[in-house]
Amino acid sequence: MERPNIVLITVDQMRRDCMGISGHPVVETPNLDMMKKNGYQFTRAYSAVPSCIPARAALMTGTSQRTHKRVGYEDGVPWNYPCTLASEFARGGYHTQCIGKMHVYPERNLCGFHNVVLHDGYLEFDRDQGLPQTESHQQHDDYLLWLKRRKGVDADLMDSGLECNSWMARPFPYEEQYHPTNWCISESIDFLRRRDTTKPFFLYTSLVRPHSPLDPPGFYMDLYMQQDLPEPVEGDWADKEDPDNEALNINAKKGLLSKHTLKRAQAAYYGHITHIDQQLRRLIQAVSEYGLLEDTVFVFLSDHGDMLGDHHLFRKALPYEGSAGIPLLVYDPGDLLGGKRNRAVDCLTEIRDVMPTLLDIAGLPIPASVEGASLLPVMRGKRSQVRDHLHGEHAYGVDSSHYIVTDRDKYIWYSQTGREQYFDLRSDPRELFDLIGNTERQERIRYLRQCLIRELSQRQEGYSDGQRLQVGRAPVNTLERV
Repeated sequence: MERPNIVLITVDQMRRDCMGISGHPVVETPNLDMMKKNGYQFTRAYSAVPSCIPARAALMTGTSQRTHKRVGYEDGVPWNYPCTLASEFARGGYHTQCIGKMHVYPERNLCGFHNVVLHDGYLEFDRDQGLPQTESHQQHDDYLLWLKRRKGVDADLMDSGLECNSWMARPFPYEEQYHPTNWCISESIDFLRRRDTTKPFFLYTSLVRPHSPLDPPGFYMDLYMQQDLPEPVEGDWADKEDPDNEALNINAKKGLLSKHTLKRAQAAYYGHITHIDQQLRRLIQAVSEYGLLEDTVFVFLSDHGDMLGDHHLFRKALPYEGSAGIPLLVYDPGDLLGGKRNRAVDCLTEIRDVMPTLLDIAGLPIPASVEGASLLPVMRGKRSQVRDHLHGEHAYGVDSSHYIVTDRDKYIWYSQTGREQYFDLRSDPRELFDLIGNTERQERIRYLRQCLIRELSQRQEGYSDGQRLQVGRAPVNTLERV
């Protein structure tokens, strides 16, 4: 086939279950649902290190965390990978463009793209470099500069009064057209006008939402505030009390919130997702109006999820399905991939698989450094799985954890306390019942523990001596060596 155009769409902090096609009882995502009907939904996709920076390292390099070395969240570490997704597309003759979030360092690092139109959201590291905030962030963030030109020099990302890692929620303070989601889609559409028409294109549209601040346009928040929303799930292992009122911290990781506060957070989060879904229709329609729809393959995914109150937990970086599970869709409107579309694919996959998949779709060579697996043979029905297990982790202070997940179950180990958990995901996909003490599961648990011992052998933290797991070794966010 002719080399197709590629549109890679990422969102930030979207749960795998928050789509109509995933069976969510209230979230409306008609365009994502349509994309699956004309493509493929990967129902067992994960983020191996579920926070913004390490997930993007996996996306950009196609490698595991042992190789890209980011096993926690750490700003200010240079991105100097010699082989990236964008550089391979550029080397293969594609016109490459990023619109939106990169979250790399330095902030204007192109990472192989021909051009970047940047909106990283509120990055505390970028805002705190000894310069006045408006001057420092304005020079990096194209959206903020655009907003100031239209709403006045005092306009800022903090105008809503919301924190960027919080359960607080309220509608966006300006008209919908000024929302960063709209801006990213508008800039992506404008790229279609100014692209080099002698080349196929690789467009990376990278949206900051539904990551907090939880500030969708008012229509979308109202849409869900007017409904009865499902309450977050609570496992038999979850903390039932919050004696220190941890949830009262505006960027809390866990705790008990009131029902009406949780509902506002849910309504805003779901509102963000439906807003994104409807803006995606603008982009798809524009591609169609340029006569390019049937020559273009779209991939949609998130970098990680959000606990959203499940088990009285919030945010990301945790090994549970709400945090580590991600949506992954391949939309093939021109039926270019040669597979049976409208399929839910039960293949254990991870963000590192996106780079080899896109290169394979484009007919470009996959570099030897790439450790992910192309999913194109899976979509064509030639393979059912690309791995038998996946190792995930996140350095997170006392809550630092590792997990081994398979096509049927999950083992979790907390490195600082030694706590273990085991879930049968086939019978218990919401992780309500911790079976770590179940006598009938001990052989399986020992097998998964051994998988983790092997994965962590020779790591600099000393988590494994090759025979057993070592509790209490100091976690690091960025590895120095494997």
